[in-house]
Amino acid sequence: MTDLTLITTSTSLEGYRIVKQLGLVRGITVRSRSVIGNIAGGFMMIFGGKSSIYTELCEKAREEALQLMIQHGKEMGCNAIINMRYDANEVLSGLTEVLAYGTAVVVEKVN
Repeated sequence: MTDLTLITTSTSLEGYRIVKQLGLVRGITVRSRSVIGNIAGGFMMIFGGKSSIYTELCEKAREEALQLMIQHGKEMGCNAIINMRYDANEVLSGLTEVLAYGTAVVVEKVN
């Protein structure tokens, strides 16, 4: 049962029983803004409003980190990840690290 489909920020999955904990899984990506993105983002800051350029960059980075975490979990043989979290840190100005992490587990459906 290695088809990972369940991810939760909770420490348990309702309707499932954890039969084995496999340990920490993580996915990490480091993203930078392009010069054009910085210019366009600068204009958005001047005029105010939602910065769709930065929102898209953040969303892509989180999705990439999530997919890498899922891949790591599959390699460990889990079918669920519990207590999933995101973390982000600026490594350098304009260079951001995004980390997705959680606990890999094997679960079975409770009847």
